[in-house]
Amino acid sequence: MKKSHPLAVPPAGLVADRGDVTAERRSGGVRTARRRRGRRVAAGSLALSLAAAASGESIRAEPVELPEIVVTPTREAEERRTTPATIDVVKLREDGAAGLARSLPEALRECPSVMGQKTAHGMGSPFLRGFTGFRTLALIDGIRLNNSAFREGPNQYWATVDPLALDRLEVMLGPASVLYGSDAIGGTLNALPPAPPAEPGWGGRVRYRASTAESSHGGRVEVHGRPSDEFGFVGGLTLNTFGDLRGGADVERQRRTGYDEFAGDARLVWDLGPDWRLTLAHQSHRQDDVWRTHRTVYGIGWKGLSHGDDLEHVFDQGRDLTYVRLESRDGAGSLTLYRHAQVEDLRRVREDSRIDLQGFDVTAWGLNLQASRDSAFGRWTAGADYQLDVVDSYGRQYAPDGTLKKTSIQGPVADDALYHLAGAYLQNRLPLSDDRRFELVAGGRYTYARAEADRAQDPVSGEVFRIDDDWNALVGSLRGLARLDADGRSVIYTGVSQGFRAPNLSDVSRLDIARSNELEVPTRDLDPEYYTSFEVGARVDVAPVAVEAAIYHTEIDGMIVRAPTGRTLEDGLLEVVKRNAGDGYVRGAEGRVDIALAPEWTLWGQAIWMEGEVDAYPESTTVMAREPVSRLMPTTFRAGLRWADGQGRWWLEAVGVTAEKADRLSASDRRDTQRIPPGGTPAYTVAHLRGGARIAPGLRVALALENVFDADYRIHGSGVNEPGRNLVVAAEWSF
Repeated sequence: MKKSHPLAVPPAGLVADRGDVTAERRSGGVRTARRRRGRRVAAGSLALSLAAAASGESIRAEPVELPEIVVTPTREAEERRTTPATIDVVKLREDGAAGLARSLPEALRECPSVMGQKTAHGMGSPFLRGFTGFRTLALIDGIRLNNSAFREGPNQYWATVDPLALDRLEVMLGPASVLYGSDAIGGTLNALPPAPPAEPGWGGRVRYRASTAESSHGGRVEVHGRPSDEFGFVGGLTLNTFGDLRGGADVERQRRTGYDEFAGDARLVWDLGPDWRLTLAHQSHRQDDVWRTHRTVYGIGWKGLSHGDDLEHVFDQGRDLTYVRLESRDGAGSLTLYRHAQVEDLRRVREDSRIDLQGFDVTAWGLNLQASRDSAFGRWTAGADYQLDVVDSYGRQYAPDGTLKKTSIQGPVADDALYHLAGAYLQNRLPLSDDRRFELVAGGRYTYARAEADRAQDPVSGEVFRIDDDWNALVGSLRGLARLDADGRSVIYTGVSQGFRAPNLSDVSRLDIARSNELEVPTRDLDPEYYTSFEVGARVDVAPVAVEAAIYHTEIDGMIVRAPTGRTLEDGLLEVVKRNAGDGYVRGAEGRVDIALAPEWTLWGQAIWMEGEVDAYPESTTVMAREPVSRLMPTTFRAGLRWADGQGRWWLEAVGVTAEKADRLSASDRRDTQRIPPGGTPAYTVAHLRGGARIAPGLRVALALENVFDADYRIHGSGVNEPGRNLVVAAEWSF
């Protein structure tokens, strides 16, 4: 007799599966019709159908809504609607806008309080509740993407995660440092890969995507199977080529914005008896010739933008992740060992044809250990994690004729460096009543970080100095949840959560261009940043209306900010160092509503507002002042009307997005005229049309006409404009 298998390996490797049969499998594999806030499945089993056929009766079962399971908020599987935090789920393999996205950052474009800044077309650094870069944390199946070379402000590393190799994204907003450590401040993204199939056999899918505004073609070939009851696999290859991006009616082609990328992945899963599971996985991703055109002569002059004078400013980057995970199937514990390597190379050709080559590679070795247990005093979850970054960095300069002029002591960060990041956490989820109508989730974490570098360089004297510094942090959180009805369709949650960020190698040793006309130099004697966020939210689902809303206030204590020294360095660049001088706040509100107008029609809308101020050095002096938080998301509204037939074969959607003018600018924003036009980023309103169909068994297509009216616009703080009128075509064949 064959034993049963879960349809999906529990995502993020944080817990075992919810029993041997997941919610999807319990539905009997019946056709589904999905809604934004959950999944509605026709009820009934094979036995019921056979009984009806034998009696000649026709049985019509009412649909039931199966709970949507998430793991990121508490590191354990739970229903999304009863999590005491704000979390959004992007299902990349379902019909809809997410499946048409070009990159992982673009897949987040309709998440509340997420602004999809892009320094370049091949880069993306989403702002989550006002924070980005190393103040947001990205996880890949529960493993840190962030490392000690991540720099201040927007960076490009989220674009090195292949969305076609993922099943879904979980985006938790607000601090999550208790569970995930340093950097988890504005929000935490967990990118979750697909699981092998549940039943013996094999199959796969072929996906193709093309876009007119990007002159792009690309796709993925994937195979999956279960040769035996105990073993399953899934893996694939992705190849994309993007041409120069065409803006709206006035901007047209933005030169040197095209690039190529390649990705591959494999995931093997063994069931080690009824209690344990072993997973071995690997991911690789490469990007070639990604230009930062705003720094070059190819930058555009839209709305008064300036541009740099570099002849070339081109990045190549890659990432390799390999990990093995042993986990208990009942959620009692897991152990993960991993190696995560990232490499970045920059080629810069200056106006006088001098050539600068610089880059780094970071190899992170890490382990995560977690265990959970029920007790008379709630459910306890404890864990420990450790990551060691091994960093090599280089910098060279050549004359126009190719002659080596000098070799730098370091590249963007210190050379021959180590960075240790270790932590331990404890969390308790405590029901306050027998019916679990009220719950508290409390937790704490201790973290130790240490930076060691043999070769860092003073930019003025040129002398070499060594870095050896360490930091400690202790943070906590307390969240509460109240169910307003028996099944948890309506809840109120609130909480206070601390976040922190330990200084990394980029803070203490970076020697690289920062914003326009600034050179960031190594800095010593820094302390961790601390953040405390207060939040109140609600989810109410009373047919035909579902509403989610939250308000939050985040206090900023000792943010590490760039401070001008008053010195002007080579090439007229202003020297800036780092200091723990930034106190301030970010606060805001976000809400969304879904209204089922009819069985086939859904109207949805979102509203996002935020503001913030922080102490900084607004001018090239040592005088401090309080000013707006840099590149804060402008007030934004999104709305859509969606039609989907009851058979799950056809869907259509019209979407409108409007954002107010982003003119609450910091002094550095005002100076950054290569990305932000004088006076701020203009307001915009754009419309998109989308649709899709399952035209044959295993074959589905999707079309989108984006930016229907060919508007010229850009996301605040970006280095390129968004696509003009753009036809996107995607097709997928599953076999």
